[in-house]
Amino acid sequence: MKKLNTSPISGMQELLPEKQALFDKLKNEIARVYHSHGFMSIETPIIDRNEILLAKAGGDTEKQIYKVFKTAETADDADQALRFDHTVPLARYVVEHENDLTFPFKVTQIGRNFRGERAQKGRFREFYQLDVDVIGRNTLNIAYDAEVVKTAYDALKTFIKPEMKIRISNRKILTGLLQELGLQTKSSDIFSIIDHAEKVPKEKTLEALEEIGLNGSEIETLVKFSEINGGKEATIKSLNSLGIKNEIFETGVKELEEVLDLLEKQGMKDIAIGDMLIVRGLDYYTGSVFETFLPEYREIGSVCSGGRYENLAGNYTDQSLPGVGISIGLTRLFYVLNENNLLDKISEKPLDLVLIPFSKNEYEYTFKLAENLRNSGKTVDINLTDKKVGDKFAYAGKIAKFASVIGEREVETGNIELKNLETGEKLKLEDYIRNA
Repeated sequence: MKKLNTSPISGMQELLPEKQALFDKLKNEIARVYHSHGFMSIETPIIDRNEILLAKAGGDTEKQIYKVFKTAETADDADQALRFDHTVPLARYVVEHENDLTFPFKVTQIGRNFRGERAQKGRFREFYQLDVDVIGRNTLNIAYDAEVVKTAYDALKTFIKPEMKIRISNRKILTGLLQELGLQTKSSDIFSIIDHAEKVPKEKTLEALEEIGLNGSEIETLVKFSEINGGKEATIKSLNSLGIKNEIFETGVKELEEVLDLLEKQGMKDIAIGDMLIVRGLDYYTGSVFETFLPEYREIGSVCSGGRYENLAGNYTDQSLPGVGISIGLTRLFYVLNENNLLDKISEKPLDLVLIPFSKNEYEYTFKLAENLRNSGKTVDINLTDKKVGDKFAYAGKIAKFASVIGEREVETGNIELKNLETGEKLKLEDYIRNA
């Protein structure tokens, strides 16, 4: 009987070894694709100062951060908390190491983040995020907005088989529209209402706009705006048809058109689309914003998101360090793909091979064989229990792809035969190594 509650804290994910192996495989594959696109890896501390983490986030984020209690040894330190994303710590990192970095700085961060949200199905308080960002010094070409989108898409398509749609907008478009309508003082409320519009009935959105004091004409314009979506030509034509003569609005439309055009040139014409419902909730986004969905599984929500931030480092330095980034929230994504049976075709066992010495007489040979296999890149376990061979194979079948019994004959001849634990097929060790 358990004496203490051994279940994980609500909102924390634990996986059994086989699922963990699959999770790690996806994580490593994403990292490989990121690196293949020229992104260099860094890690920032999980704990940072509150003044750093909240300098640009604020709002609901302040209510969700996990604060770190001081101990006697940290009594002189400023208030600290666990990071809630990679982007804000990245801004601090770039300011701190600016003189040692090469710009544009193409960087990837893979690690755990923490948010004290209400735990619910598919929502976690501790979660892995896999980010790519590009940081410029003084300027950053809009082409990098398209590059981070393409990089994330290439990573996702290595294991996501259903159709993907990457919905893209630019916050300057709505900012300029509100400026033209004289609604700048209500922009925060309006951005939030549009950001949540898909999650509530249309009537609720209209009521929310009325409640903040908008008149019928203003609501009609915003509704018409929020319904604009589609390919590059259709989206840009619809935006221009609004007749908004505002410099910020026009700049946003131009940037959106360029990003969509660059993605079309990379074979993503039917994948990357314009969509004015995408505004992103975090206030540090200033330009392009993007979210990725699976049309066949809309209930899953966004599986990858990000955007451009021009002023994220403004609280730490006078140097202009514009950036753009995108993030895959793998913990939640893994959960929802598993729940929807979208990971079955890529099931994974934690280990490559289990070696089963028939008796202690074969231990020395088995140890040397295992070492050679490990040196060649294989993951190898040796079953050293006193159980029957059948029980040892049952053990191997739960954790590995192959198993092999090492008996007196195998030691004398060196002829090792492996059994595929999924198909039952047998093959020689040299063929296994040659074809791996």
